[in-house]
Amino acid sequence: MRVDPDSGRLRKASHEAVRANAADEEVEHELFLQQIETSTKPCLDAGDLERGVRAGRRAVGEAAAAAGARAVAMATPVLRQEDEHVTPKARYRRIRSEYGELAREALVCAMHVHVEVADDEAVRVVDGIRPWLPVLVALSANSPYWQGRDTGHASWRSQVWGRWPTAGAAEPFGDAAAYRSVTERMIEWGGGLDPGMLYFDVRLSQLYPTVEVRVADVTTEVEDAVLVALLARALVSTAAAEDSPQSWRADLLRVAGWRAARLGLAGTLVHPVHQRLAPAREVVEALVEHARPALEDAGDLALVTGSLERLIARGTGATRQRSVFEATGDLGAVVSDLARRTEESWA
Repeated sequence: MRVDPDSGRLRKASHEAVRANAADEEVEHELFLQQIETSTKPCLDAGDLERGVRAGRRAVGEAAAAAGARAVAMATPVLRQEDEHVTPKARYRRIRSEYGELAREALVCAMHVHVEVADDEAVRVVDGIRPWLPVLVALSANSPYWQGRDTGHASWRSQVWGRWPTAGAAEPFGDAAAYRSVTERMIEWGGGLDPGMLYFDVRLSQLYPTVEVRVADVTTEVEDAVLVALLARALVSTAAAEDSPQSWRADLLRVAGWRAARLGLAGTLVHPVHQRLAPAREVVEALVEHARPALEDAGDLALVTGSLERLIARGTGATRQRSVFEATGDLGAVVSDLARRTEESWA
């Protein structure tokens, strides 16, 4: 998001940042002019990914600074916004017209992870990783504040996004034909204008040979972004190798996802294997154990376990935001802290 360096409120500066990076296909407009999207090229290892994330943040950060703004990796507007400014593109204008208040309140920033899959693996992966996605929500939680107030959630972004008619945990599809049938009907019925508005927690990409995991908040710490991506890749690899993934009802998964969004790592989560409440650390350790062979094969196990220990010790991004507010009593200080840490992540 782009914020005013003095007030900390959002500014509609993304058009300047995109123009400044016109030759860089990794920087794109989003629904609102107060936000901008960065992406990385396909990466094979954690080092490539980390460098790509830092480079994207540097590009938009320098462009924002040139326009008199600051680029901040935050998932929701911390301070109250009086107006939203839709990016002047025909598709975005139509989204606002068709979906009204849903679109007006969609000023949030997520982190999406694409993982390459073979055609015959794709739907099996989409079905198989669903029970584990709430854990990624908890790990990435970075949005306790919304428009000037504490929401009582660690990831309010996920709750805002879950209002869309195509969002959230889907029922198991079983095969590619069922996936096509369901998604085509959702679009036909107006749940989305096009496949780009299929907002499942995990979906098949329309542009790339990937599945796209869409549950994480944008994280302020680059280390957290890399951690979530490595875990997502390991979960995809594990699901691709499974013959019969564990079956969950979508309504139970939605409650598990809400609980992760409500508490982050500061409480009990739904255990994806035993389907009971368990301490967050136990659930995180279960994820690592579930994906251990894939993490070992990729050479990521040591990096992931070290990053998890540091994240659990210091708390999520939501924990950090609340600690800054408790120390200062000032939500502006929360934004300033987010901006400073974002800039440090690419300096």
